[in-house]
Amino acid sequence: MVQKMRKMKDSGIEWIGEIPEGWRTINPKALFTQRKDRASKGERQLTSSQQYGILYQDEYMELTGSKIVTVEKDFDILKHVEAGDFVISMRSFQGGLEYSTKSGAISSAYVMLVPNLELVYPRFYRWLLKSSVYIDALQRTTNMVRDGQAMRYSNFAQVRLFTLPLDEQKSRADFLDLECSSIDKILFKTRSSIEEYKKLKQAVITQAVTKGVRGEREMKDSGVEWIGEIPKEWRKTQLRHCATIKSGITLGKSYSKDTILIERPYLRVANVQGGYVDLNDLATIEVTPDEDLKYRLHSGDVLMTEGGDRDKLGRGCVWHGEIEPCLHQNHVFAVQTNEAVLLPEFLEYLTASDVGRSYFDVTAIKTTNLACTSSSKVLAFTIPLPPIEEQIEIVGFIKKRSLELNKLIMKKELLVQELESYKKSLIYEVVTGKREV
Repeated sequence: MVQKMRKMKDSGIEWIGEIPEGWRTINPKALFTQRKDRASKGERQLTSSQQYGILYQDEYMELTGSKIVTVEKDFDILKHVEAGDFVISMRSFQGGLEYSTKSGAISSAYVMLVPNLELVYPRFYRWLLKSSVYIDALQRTTNMVRDGQAMRYSNFAQVRLFTLPLDEQKSRADFLDLECSSIDKILFKTRSSIEEYKKLKQAVITQAVTKGVRGEREMKDSGVEWIGEIPKEWRKTQLRHCATIKSGITLGKSYSKDTILIERPYLRVANVQGGYVDLNDLATIEVTPDEDLKYRLHSGDVLMTEGGDRDKLGRGCVWHGEIEPCLHQNHVFAVQTNEAVLLPEFLEYLTASDVGRSYFDVTAIKTTNLACTSSSKVLAFTIPLPPIEEQIEIVGFIKKRSLELNKLIMKKELLVQELESYKKSLIYEVVTGKREV
């Protein structure tokens, strides 16, 4: 039986578009009032997270491993949240409003909204106030959207909403709960599959650069914990014995008026990804002709990052002369190997392997989330070194297997994109009445 579509009307609100005739737009203040209660001493402290919603701080820290500063004094600066409140957080411009299932104390920077239960079925508005179209509308209430910006009740009040019968709100919420739960399960499995393929790729690289690809053979202890055993015919050496390293140009240098300058593209840390160079956002710099020659990259240079996220420190890729000429910033090292002894591609795979990841993690200077290394530590990198003929075999093997695994990963990532896009459009169509349920 074909379900009959109801008549639609123009809501008069750009972000909403058409809505069913029986629905009406409404001032958000009629749906949600602002709670201004101060927290009481002894209330458990809460935090807001786009990923996990409203959680008690101890629960959030246990779940994420992150640290949160708890208010010990001046408790009255905190606000009270009641279970059933909607919460406007500092990140609501990015991820919408959160619904709290818990009562407690929260940052005074947040705004609590009390739903008018005569007009609001909370589960329906949980979907609506987290939808991408609503978030876009919320962002348009200010021209200063930035991380950490406090959002006020006045911002919320500028985005006109709509209301519909409570029983229909419930049926639409039930539908989205069921449908999106099914989508999320597929997304979880797909993302898990992607991670497994990535782990397999990492294992393939590590196995190949430490054990070779010639099958069972006599092994010996490398003497390095994170390298383990290597084939008897191989040797270990520090990178300094088979490569040189060149730092890049430092930004912000001033020149006299009569200095001749030429404009050149240059690579930053963000451009150097594991296994490839990202040229989508390439900056330029003005340098002297001498600096141009001094800091110019050459095909075969292995690019390695000096600092950044701990898990990406020392990541490398071979520069194949994608852009000529091109320079590099001082936070990107250019390693030039003696190709009679060490192939640039073999070094690239070493930096990507567990051997490279372990070395740079152990030797890095670390802060909470960031880390950095130095040219001396890069040159001190102890590596397993097969004969050059075997390096050629290993590089060819890794390229072939990586290509196979990358194809599988890309296929899964495409599915994730399609599912996320479908979920996004489904939520929009259901919460605005464009789809019957």
